[in-house]
Amino acid sequence: MIGIIDYGMGNLRSVQKAFQFIGQDAVIVKSPGELEKCDKVVLPGVGAFEDAMSTIKKLGFDEAVYKTVKRGKYFLGICLGMQMVFDKSYENGEFEGLGLIHGEIVRLPENVKIPQIGWNNLNVKMRKPLYIGLDESPFVYFVHSYYLKTEEPVVSATVFYGKEIQVAVQKDNIFALQFHPEKSGDTGLQILRNFASLK
Repeated sequence: MIGIIDYGMGNLRSVQKAFQFIGQDAVIVKSPGELEKCDKVVLPGVGAFEDAMSTIKKLGFDEAVYKTVKRGKYFLGICLGMQMVFDKSYENGEFEGLGLIHGEIVRLPENVKIPQIGWNNLNVKMRKPLYIGLDESPFVYFVHSYYLKTEEPVVSATVFYGKEIQVAVQKDNIFALQFHPEKSGDTGLQILRNFASLK
């Protein structure tokens, strides 16, 4: 069973419906204790980083996520959920993230339209496991104003948007995507299918 964390900020039903469309049992989790029943965990999100982290801590989902990852369960962060995987964000100040992987979230370059809304093609760095069965440069859907900068050898995909930017990572049982797989058509469904099939 896949648990989708509900902390009040995120298009939960779209993510849930995408998993259900590919035949997966996906439930919306409203309390930290419910995560223990889940085989895999998804942290979605839209909105402001500070508000999201504050709410997650207030509800106790931060400690539940740490336990989930420590136990080796597969974890997927999507969009704002991806950004919270890292150490900190500079969105409207400087705020701590979950620190599951080292890196920081910074504003997109000033020479591009902000936010980036629309489709862009991935430069896949690590084909396995999430991008198996996809084209060489699959198109996915983005809505974001901030992006990841990390020196860790964890980047699984980048895109060109003014310059090459990091948009997806994987480390051990942790996966994170800046784009929205649930809004990325057949490509996104295949990515979710690959995540759901992890053993």
